[in-house]
Amino acid sequence: MGAEALIIGAILGGTGLQAAGQIQAGRAAAAEGESAQNIANYNAAIQEQQAKAIEAKASFDQSRQAEAGSGILGQLRASMGASGAMLGVGTPLSLESEQQAELDLQNLLIGFEGGTQAARARSQGTLDILGGELASERGKAAQKASYVSAAGTILTGFGTAAALKYKPPGTDDGTNYFARRGG
Repeated sequence: MGAEALIIGAILGGTGLQAAGQIQAGRAAAAEGESAQNIANYNAAIQEQQAKAIEAKASFDQSRQAEAGSGILGQLRASMGASGAMLGVGTPLSLESEQQAELDLQNLLIGFEGGTQAARARSQGTLDILGGELASERGKAAQKASYVSAAGTILTGFGTAAALKYKPPGTDDGTNYFARRGG
């Protein structure tokens, strides 16, 4: 009975350790997924801060450009007035209108570029969050799979131990060590 008990005990002990290892690996995968999600959420928050900074800079740049544009228009009017041209009619009016349109276009482009860069940062933040959620779900799935795998390991271990101990009489095909030894 000593060798039989020792072998069955070793099988069951090994089975328990293997199952525990599988469960621990699943827990580690779940923790890793949760950690990846936390990192992704942090990165997304940074992307949102960056988007706000880009928008603020674009707004500031637009204000500065508008101020500079007023100066440019003032210099244009002063130059035309000093030349004796009649302001507000004909060619001077056309030049002033073209200059104003160019300045307005520059201002719109500054706002558009800032908006585009901010949207790009926010999109990256959204992708970060989605990647984190995916990592978290993978971790949870790995944890669930580890429970199923551990259960299978336990059942296999008990089945192996039971087969060694309780092989029906008259069915010894030479593989039952204990039946040959009279155990």
